[in-house]
Amino acid sequence: MQFLGVLAFVVALLLSVMIHEFGHFITAKHYGMKVTEYFLGFGTRIWSTRRGETEFGIKAIPAGGYCRIEGMTPGDLMPEGEEERAFYKASSSRKLIVLGAGSFLHFVLGYLLLFVLFAGIGTNQVLPVIDSVVKDSAAQAAGLLSGDEVIAINGKKVTNWYNDVLAIRNSQGKELTLLVKRNSESLTINASPRLQTVDGKARYLLGIINKVGLKRESLPTSLKNSATLTRNFLSESVKSLAKLPSKVPALWGETVGGQTRDPNGLVGVVGVARVSGQAIGSTSLSISERISTFILIIASLNIFVGLFNLLPLLPLDGGHMAVAIADEVRAFIARRRGRPRPRAIDVTLLAPVTMVVFVILAALTVLLLVADIVNPVVLNL
Repeated sequence: MQFLGVLAFVVALLLSVMIHEFGHFITAKHYGMKVTEYFLGFGTRIWSTRRGETEFGIKAIPAGGYCRIEGMTPGDLMPEGEEERAFYKASSSRKLIVLGAGSFLHFVLGYLLLFVLFAGIGTNQVLPVIDSVVKDSAAQAAGLLSGDEVIAINGKKVTNWYNDVLAIRNSQGKELTLLVKRNSESLTINASPRLQTVDGKARYLLGIINKVGLKRESLPTSLKNSATLTRNFLSESVKSLAKLPSKVPALWGETVGGQTRDPNGLVGVVGVARVSGQAIGSTSLSISERISTFILIIASLNIFVGLFNLLPLLPLDGGHMAVAIADEVRAFIARRRGRPRPRAIDVTLLAPVTMVVFVILAALTVLLLVADIVNPVVLNL
């Protein structure tokens, strides 16, 4: 099962990459740019087919994918008569849309996965179903039994136990009327919560322990919860990226010094794949809980990758977007001064900067790879 989890992660990752590239492909085609290749993988062609001017196919090394848009720089040669279809000839706004479309689809995919989780599979919640009744408690005195489902409290339908349980805690010991479903029968049971001290706090309790399980949400609630969690993932991703440089020394110690791996530290693709395998192969989780955990991993990864790709660093999409914005700023200044629009920035002139960033990212990738192999993150699942 753990191998299946790793395999599922690899497939999900490749699909995410191709969806990212599809964002570039569809927007570039929409604006009339010339797109000649759309491939899964790198290296030697295994299979391909041509549709119009674009070749679609699979290559030997399944380490990602790419979409080839012609004329990315002024030095690129275009077929005669198609010079205006070059990417660098497009307006800055169109460049930004094409470049940002990949990350946008990462965010969309993350949101859709979370929606499927909330609406189709469910999330772990405290259910209004009694797992056990505390001995000599108000619940036992009232006749509540294990397996009873609390449908309503004082006439108010129970929809979310986390919120509805406040009716018990705020009762001040007054008698509550509970509508309970027992097997196929509906019963009305009256019970008076008793004041007890739990973790140093005095609370009014009935003395029931609820079951925990997966619960699906309604479509409106799922739409709302998916948006909220997407926003939370984005916020956490921003914080993680801001802390990334400060976490590299700890990662070095965990890799070379054998220190205990921090589950909240930096993790590479191999580490995430291993964690996905642990989630799918866990014997302590139900099948639905395994799928739920896997979806959360893939959704959060898509949102993080989408944000990471927007960093204003070449060769990332965000770096190319920064160049397009700089072009527009230069054009604005030229207009204010009554001068013609300056020539677009040639990103090939920024090759030294691109190489420095590439080397840093490559070094971090290798360090993460070694760390994930010699000192992997282990989850208690």
